[in-house]
Amino acid sequence: MAKREYINLGVRRPNLPFSDAVLVNDTLYVSGRIGIDPDTGVAAKEIERELELLFAGFEDVLAQSGMTMNDLVWVQVFCPDVSLWNKFNEEYVTHFSGQFPARAFLGSGPLLLNGRFEMMGIAVKRG
Repeated sequence: MAKREYINLGVRRPNLPFSDAVLVNDTLYVSGRIGIDPDTGVAAKEIERELELLFAGFEDVLAQSGMTMNDLVWVQVFCPDVSLWNKFNEEYVTHFSGQFPARAFLGSGPLLLNGRFEMMGIAVKRG
């Protein structure tokens, strides 16, 4: 039977109907994350700050399972304005050393909490 561990960071509201991530054996499924400003409860107004918060939150979730961004094997990004692809990539590449995971960058409708980006992924713990 597969062992499951549900991961929830203390910064999120406990009544939300999802987990920040679920670890099944050595595979971590990370829920969609937005760069939420903790002071306002919505996405940061400045795009650089939103990206900083997005990646910090993603890295925090991975760390709860002893992983890093380099353990990601698949990433999916939703963005209502695909012209921000280059801006996203400028920050994205700084969070990896070596090879990048498989990835999709998808145009979307509006995101929750005024987000410009929502990122989710799958990581596999390295042996």
